[in-house]
Amino acid sequence: MKHFLLTLCALCATLSLAAQEALQPNSLPTSPEQHADRSVTFRYTAPEAKSVAVVGDFATEKLSMTRNAEGIWEATTQPLDSELYSYSFEVDGVRVIDPSNVHTVRDIATVSNLFIVSGERGDLYSVQDVPHGTLSKVWYPSPTLGVERRMTIYTPPGYEEGKGRYPVLYLLHGMGGDEEAWPALGRTAQILDNLIAAGKAEKMIVVMTNGNAIQQAAPGHSAEGLYKPQFQIPKTMESSFEKSFADVVKFVDKHYRTIAKREKRAIAGLSMGGFHALHISRTMPKTFDYVGLFSAATMKGKDESFYGDMAETLQAQRDNGFELYWIGIGKEDFLWKMNVEFRKQLDAMEFPYTLRISEGGHTWRNWRIYLSEFAPMLFK
Repeated sequence: MKHFLLTLCALCATLSLAAQEALQPNSLPTSPEQHADRSVTFRYTAPEAKSVAVVGDFATEKLSMTRNAEGIWEATTQPLDSELYSYSFEVDGVRVIDPSNVHTVRDIATVSNLFIVSGERGDLYSVQDVPHGTLSKVWYPSPTLGVERRMTIYTPPGYEEGKGRYPVLYLLHGMGGDEEAWPALGRTAQILDNLIAAGKAEKMIVVMTNGNAIQQAAPGHSAEGLYKPQFQIPKTMESSFEKSFADVVKFVDKHYRTIAKREKRAIAGLSMGGFHALHISRTMPKTFDYVGLFSAATMKGKDESFYGDMAETLQAQRDNGFELYWIGIGKEDFLWKMNVEFRKQLDAMEFPYTLRISEGGHTWRNWRIYLSEFAPMLFK
């Protein structure tokens, strides 16, 4: 008994020490550190490492770091534009995240650190002292797919306290993404909160679905368990998601205070989500008055019975009328040529659209910009 009590005391002391260590400030260096001129310094402790570099979307090349006498590697960028950036370290050829920075984000199966350079866009993507909307993870039945599925829904500031009805933007992610992509990588809630507070956008509900028909929810959030996300999975761009989209609209109109009219509905998406928005809007022409294609894959899908009449249904969509058909694409986007061919098809049938050509390529930086420009055009 005495031996047992001594062992128990030792265990308690160990756990107490571990708990205290977890609560105490650690000795990690400050990283990243933003300076007044908008340059940023990164630091990483690795006394035995032979080389350390920063790999981030703020530069096209790795940023080499220099080790000081304390074994801390350090590097400082040039002044950066106001923006949200992601990065990681490369230590002797091995990718690691910055242990000094608890702010991380997942893009498909890659976890990176993030930081925001304050200013114009950076402030739009940051939480400001303004009224805030609510992000909810919502399960809904999809009779078409025969499963319960999850989506993320943003309701605007004041929704819970009021009784008014709101327009709805359906916002769709790209290949490899899920219902967590737009809220995390796209900063949807921050952008909408700040635009609404500035009087630049109408109060609206934003529905962010999971566009992978084979999934019930994002990896780790369904009964399938903690599996690794994949870029391309079965039932991708083969009509299952588009055919089931009426289930989403029906659920949202039933469970939320929406204005269930086409002039108060919009649909937009990036890459694969732009593909979905294109085909959902042409096959549901009396449902959406606003369509946004962000770096969209503008081709036909694998199901000829669903995609084969693309030209005819686009003409019907044109004849049916709409308020806005908005196309955004970067000059270096790998889908540039595909978008050029799609616009030629639209031009040939005198299909009206608004074109936004930006710098850069197939990146979240562009898609956040597109959302911040598209949302203020809606429901006026």
